Amino acid sequence: MNSWKGITLLTYSQIKDLQNQRLHSFINTHIYPFSPFYRKLFDEKKIDPRSIRTKEDLKRIPYISKSDLINKDNPQKFKDFILQPDKEKISRHWPKSLLLMRALKSMLQGHHLQDDLAKEYRPVFMTFTTGTTNSPVPFMYSRYDLDNLNVSGARMVELFDIKGDDRIMNLFPFAPHLAFWQTFFGAIEANVFGLSTGGGKVMGTEGNLTALMRIKPSAMLGVPSYIYHLVRYAQDKGHDLSFLKKIVLGAARVTCAYKQKLSEMLKTQGVNNIYIFGTYGFTESRTAWGECPTENHESSGYHLYPDKEIFEIIDPATGEVKNDNDDGEIVYTSLDSRASVMLRYRTGDYVKGGITHEPCPYCGRHTLRLSSNITRLSDNKDINLSKVKGTLVNLSHFTEVLNDIPQVNEWQLEIRKHKNDPYEVDEMVVYVTPQADANQSALSQMIKDKLTGATEVSPNEIKFIPLDEMVKRLELETANKEKRILDSRPKV
Repeated sequence: MNSWKGITLLTYSQIKDLQNQRLHSFINTHIYPFSPFYRKLFDEKKIDPRSIRTKEDLKRIPYISKSDLINKDNPQKFKDFILQPDKEKISRHWPKSLLLMRALKSMLQGHHLQDDLAKEYRPVFMTFTTGTTNSPVPFMYSRYDLDNLNVSGARMVELFDIKGDDRIMNLFPFAPHLAFWQTFFGAIEANVFGLSTGGGKVMGTEGNLTALMRIKPSAMLGVPSYIYHLVRYAQDKGHDLSFLKKIVLGAARVTCAYKQKLSEMLKTQGVNNIYIFGTYGFTESRTAWGECPTENHESSGYHLYPDKEIFEIIDPATGEVKNDNDDGEIVYTSLDSRASVMLRYRTGDYVKGGITHEPCPYCGRHTLRLSSNITRLSDNKDINLSKVKGTLVNLSHFTEVLNDIPQVNEWQLEIRKHKNDPYEVDEMVVYVTPQADANQSALSQMIKDKLTGATEVSPNEIKFIPLDEMVKRLELETANKEKRILDSRPKV
């Protein structure tokens, strides 16, 4: 199953041929026969599954989004996306030659076909969406899907150039979420020693630091805010972290400026050559993609697995399919999954630069690469569609500005109503923990100027608070995601 090296040597034409073959086979062998949701959709739209032969044919299949997975009147709707084979469906939809081949394969391995099919399709594991803007949605994995999770994890380990004698420390929060388990299973599949601490809410920062200094891993993996917090905590304690060679970050966008900021902090702790990688993933895909090593903390883009999925770039307003290298919303289609299956899933994520087909200039791999300039519109959807102080804003702009100011150690932004009156004017307060040597008056003016320039919204107040108070406000050590932007406005 792990044909990574072979895939990364294919030409773009060969990749397209491979994807087309797998798409046609996947839809006709697994999706249409066994998916309650997609079988009903195909029949209602009069789509002949045999006519879906190329990526371009996907245009005939309607998009789905998170709203299709959530139904207050039917909380079990997610089950409609789980493949549900049985004897009658298999005998009706599978060619006799395929059924005979599968039965012979099972017999030669000393298995029963029924047991092998159960292992391939039966859900045995679950992760959830984080539920930032909606109720958490479960996504199921069969043993086959767990094998795929292992493979994508091992591919990223190879991409990051982590060797068998390296040690890694998994600091993602222990939860039924993709990031923790992708890292956990990936290390095992790659045969690399990994310590999974569960992040701040399991062992606490002091416990994680103790483990870090005892294990001395060459690579740390975790959420950007918590990794930054732990590195800063180690700096305050005067620890030497020169054993660190690589840091892998997930669950949030990672800019080059952030990488540089973290790198500069690590230099004071003896780390002179560090590679910092961003990753991209979402629960619905049940996998993640990573960057390869580059100089000066540039982004190589996320190296995709074209044997496992198809990505499309679309106009988020019209749904029109755009060229791969255009800006637009990311749409995901699986080519190789079994339990929960997504075709043409609209992620709500907007990418600038789209997908490139050119070989990677850093590692030479030919696999497709997705630009890392991604805005997770779905995470901020509720606030983006409202106005702050009379101006429609994209909250990711606030994040980019504040993350990129070197004198800002930590920050939180709160949007509230004056005197907490729902009919009063909006107020925006920025809480800041500055660097020790920062001039607070000058920094306050810089923050106001940069935010106003980027968003046309000026903060009402900038409050400087100590680090321990900021850690509590952000819930860095207790929450799965830090509370970076708070919309405290009362609902009318």
